[in-house]
Amino acid sequence: MTDVALYEAKRLGRSRAFLYEPGMLEAVAARIELENDLKAAIDNRQFYLAYQPLIELSSGQQIGFEALIRWEHPTRGLVSPADFIPVAEECGCIVEIGQWVLLEACRKAVSWNPKLHVAVNVSAVQFKTNAFLSHVTQALADSGLPAHRLEVELTETAMMTNGPQVAAALSALQMLGVKIAMDDFGTGYSSLAHLRDLPLDRIKIDRSFIASAQSDPNSMAVLQAITQLGRTMNIPTLAEGVETPEQVEMLQLLGCDAVQGFLFGHPQRIPDLEPKGRTDMSPVSRVVRLTA
Repeated sequence: MTDVALYEAKRLGRSRAFLYEPGMLEAVAARIELENDLKAAIDNRQFYLAYQPLIELSSGQQIGFEALIRWEHPTRGLVSPADFIPVAEECGCIVEIGQWVLLEACRKAVSWNPKLHVAVNVSAVQFKTNAFLSHVTQALADSGLPAHRLEVELTETAMMTNGPQVAAALSALQMLGVKIAMDDFGTGYSSLAHLRDLPLDRIKIDRSFIASAQSDPNSMAVLQAITQLGRTMNIPTLAEGVETPEQVEMLQLLGCDAVQGFLFGHPQRIPDLEPKGRTDMSPVSRVVRLTA
């Protein structure tokens, strides 16, 4: 029992103590099993990517897709990224998984319309490794995808740690021509210095603000502030988790540039490159009709 408590103390960081609690042994065993399954998943190619469309509000047209990792376990079935990504980060598998995601996303995107880009989420652990920049350049070189059609998404938390090193890494990516988006803006440390000091090509507004803005004045105030900042600083904004036509209209009135969410399509292994829509409508109704 003491060994189990020691394992948890080491896993969560040194210089701390843990007492054994009922169920801890089972939790540790399950975690170790998941780590082993992750390593097997890499070897056996059990991962795949699903693509969710990104829509420009002014035109109602697709501007790209976000690549989202999925794990199809032979006995567990589909395992949620929320369950396996944290484990992959802790055991170090995320670096190899992230490298595969970059390459697979670039290979898929190179066959799309040249006007479309692919957005890839990058873990903070993955981003901090010395190999990350080489993984990006290798994915672009092996796939033939032009650098400007790749957009790397990082959370605020990932961008905050070791500011000078992060800024240098982001600048190196932009020198390659790769685009950079701050993901889930408003949920991390939310320092406005990030917008001032870091080279950003897009701000992605967290879905929690979209879901509550129409009923919560505080969420609406934050949403208004973010879209206004984006316009003033000439950084395009994209709202996540858009699910209703009313949210679309609200975001257009606020001046948001782009959206993604179930209203426009669920993530799919084979992206729909030709959504049905009309171009003879006003901006709001045009976007709403895309889902009709």
